[in-house]
Amino acid sequence: MENNESYHVPVMLRDCIDALNINANGIYIDVTFGGGGHSKEIFKLLSADGKLIAFDQDEDAAKNTWDAPNFFFIAANFEHITNHLRLLGIKQVDGILADLGVSSHQFDEVSRGFSFRGDAKLDMRMNQQAQLSAEDLINTYTEEKLIQIFRKYGEITNARKLALAIIASRLNKKIRTTGELTAILETCAPKFKEHKYFAQVFQAIRIEVNHEMKVLESFLLQSEKILKPEGRLVVMSYHSLEDRLVKNYMKRGSLSGEITKDFYGNVLKPFTEVVRKPITPNEKELERNTRARSAKLRIASRDGK
Repeated sequence: MENNESYHVPVMLRDCIDALNINANGIYIDVTFGGGGHSKEIFKLLSADGKLIAFDQDEDAAKNTWDAPNFFFIAANFEHITNHLRLLGIKQVDGILADLGVSSHQFDEVSRGFSFRGDAKLDMRMNQQAQLSAEDLINTYTEEKLIQIFRKYGEITNARKLALAIIASRLNKKIRTTGELTAILETCAPKFKEHKYFAQVFQAIRIEVNHEMKVLESFLLQSEKILKPEGRLVVMSYHSLEDRLVKNYMKRGSLSGEITKDFYGNVLKPFTEVVRKPITPNEKELERNTRARSAKLRIASRDGK
């Protein structure tokens, strides 16, 4: 049961495992299994009475699983985590780990269309059975809808110009590949900042295709009911949109960041932060894995007795 680092190098592995504060007889969930790097480290620390449940909607991830009576792999998105746990007869768990974003495998597998560093079919679906692909989005979304996702999920400042360029291009022929899309982006990208611009646009499309923010919101709201008192919620994010949601929920008890107080002025929230500021990768980790550079790890403990 070795880590498949050719599939995905687990980011801040030791920090994540330490953050879970693992009880050998406990029940833990890895909602983003991927190459299984984090899961395998968790599993090593469990006794025969402990349980590990792993989620991943990408069918490629299933190749990294292993057989054990106390390991359960669920080939599904973690948006409906409560329902899947109910089917296993589990109401509450001791810890949940979420390593958000895209795996190294998904980026490196050019045919999946997640990267602009190559020419492949516009896809970007984490679940390859899902209906909406990046090609569908680029060729069917209205001008206003394109502007909205580019601004909201990519923080693109010239979103209208980009949307109009895409619509003008697709009037002539359908935009089918990442290379064709990148050629359009080149006409709108700020000089000397082309790669950053491409990354922001691809991120925006990917988030919309996979409903990533909606899934994260649903997951965070369910986590307070799933976790036992003092159970750990450990979330690693890679861009400010995700991190803001996680921060708001852990720190203030709401996705919006609004604070609700009781009659005595106490803030009503389900979690207490274990660390006040997010943990970030050290220099040694960045040398080993440059894709970890934007990672932020936040840890919270479920309140209650």
